[in-house]
Amino acid sequence: MAWAILIVSGILEAVWATALSRTEGFSRLWPSVVFFVALAASMGGLAFALKTLPVGTAYAIWVGIGAALTVIYAMATGAEAFSVVKVFLILGIVGCVVGLKLAH
Repeated sequence: MAWAILIVSGILEAVWATALSRTEGFSRLWPSVVFFVALAASMGGLAFALKTLPVGTAYAIWVGIGAALTVIYAMATGAEAFSVVKVFLILGIVGCVVGLKLAH
């Protein structure tokens, strides 16, 4: 159960990071609301997962999922330039996340 919550929390990290970029300094209401809700849920899920998972492993997986999804979303929407090098580096992050799960 902790692993599933950790994965969802990592996804929510990408949501709040993306929402933060759209708040324009918290001057836009709905992106700000999405940011705070996703942030609270993401942190709450990470805190729950840390009850049973080691902090180093859980945090690395949480950040890895969030970082990879944030870049993928930004490239998919055109907010960030696509490059083959970035795709391979993201695959490296995903591979490391899977490796940490398997090593646990």
